[in-house]
Amino acid sequence: MQSEQPQGGEFKRSMKTRHLVMLSLGGVIGTGLFFNTGYIISTTGAAGTLLAYLIGALVVWLVMQSLGELSVAMPETGAFHVYASRYLSPATGYTVAWLYWLTWTVALGSSLTAAGFCMQYWFPQTPVWLWCLVFCIAIFLLNVISTRFFAEGEFWFSLIKVITILAFIILGGCAVFGVIPLKDGTPAPFFHNLTAFGWLPHGVLPILMTMVAVNFAFSGTELIGIAAGETENPQKVVPLAIRTTVARLIIFFIGTVLILAALIPMDQAGIVKSPFVLVFEKIGIPWAADIINFVILTAILSAANSGLYASGRMLWSLSNEGTLPRCFARLTRRGIPLFAISASMLGGLLALCSSIVAADTVYVALSAISGFAVVAVWLSICAAHYVFRRRYLREGHSLAELKYRAPWFPLTPILGFALCLLACVGLAFDPEQRVALWCGLPFVAICYGVYWLTQRNKRESVKETKHAV
Repeated sequence: MQSEQPQGGEFKRSMKTRHLVMLSLGGVIGTGLFFNTGYIISTTGAAGTLLAYLIGALVVWLVMQSLGELSVAMPETGAFHVYASRYLSPATGYTVAWLYWLTWTVALGSSLTAAGFCMQYWFPQTPVWLWCLVFCIAIFLLNVISTRFFAEGEFWFSLIKVITILAFIILGGCAVFGVIPLKDGTPAPFFHNLTAFGWLPHGVLPILMTMVAVNFAFSGTELIGIAAGETENPQKVVPLAIRTTVARLIIFFIGTVLILAALIPMDQAGIVKSPFVLVFEKIGIPWAADIINFVILTAILSAANSGLYASGRMLWSLSNEGTLPRCFARLTRRGIPLFAISASMLGGLLALCSSIVAADTVYVALSAISGFAVVAVWLSICAAHYVFRRRYLREGHSLAELKYRAPWFPLTPILGFALCLLACVGLAFDPEQRVALWCGLPFVAICYGVYWLTQRNKRESVKETKHAV
């Protein structure tokens, strides 16, 4: 067993550019793209889906520009809540940390469940819990051996997904333009489906209603900010990772959605079957279901890998700031927050149990908060960037001193904040997603309340100590 060092230990800066890019891509390309896109097509129509993802891409670009300036100026592990604490309020930073921790912990539990069901496709006689246990051990080991080992694992997980997406775009594009004939003999659709049901068959409101789902599909890009404190030469690597990640995401997501919208009619889309399987079946790719099942399995394991990393770093950061017991901030000699990762894995196992035991109550509420939490974190990034830049100039610094500057300030953080807020408002109009507000807002209020109570007790104990002295 690795010996632990005291709370003041430092993370090893062992991640390279390729690790950071693939960590971010791995966190994003997951079940949101592989499954939720079908739901969005069935809700908004083909053209509406394309428009929703274009807006989502704009939001990601705005948020990542704000995060880029912050993380290059202050490359810290657990960055979001540190920035929110410093430039908004300590209570806001505390709340943001718990929201983000919960997002990835719930994702970890659901990912383990989904991975077990994926394996049952090939091994139907094997119980799901056994596969959950196997993957749980594997993901835990990837995270606790070393940061470099974790990053390498995530690199290869993500590479499989990236190759699949590129192959899908190429094959699907050939089918759209008639280079590859469709299996059922129908003519090449070109972009017939984009107009067959009308550009916006249900109007503009469904686009607003699905914006949180779209933003959630893009979530994970912000992992670059989490990992900045463990990256070699962050002032050079982080801007490069942000530029390449956002560019690739826009190409992958918009290219993929364009193919899906062109090939899958609105009345055939949904979440029962992955739209990727539908397209491969239309083209006549043999073993389509097996291929997609394997890719989805890697996507799920990648998300679980990233989720344990992110949630562990959030607990470490909260402890490092003094709002959790010091034990969570201890690092091993290899720079691993073993106690924080173990606690996050326990949280993931509790989410896993709730997905089996109380799927219609507790787990639904946790999942709703998880989706809401991502957008709330993005809101805090934009707000913190706005305050940071104004305070930076007020303190007498010049823009030339910033190693990375978000363009078009103050429009970038203001527009990013406004679009994220609009996505939250859209939840109120969707009966299926409205629970996110009913659960998410009280959870935020509870976090603020807990922070106020715990910090008040700390202040009173400090006063009593001073008085006694």
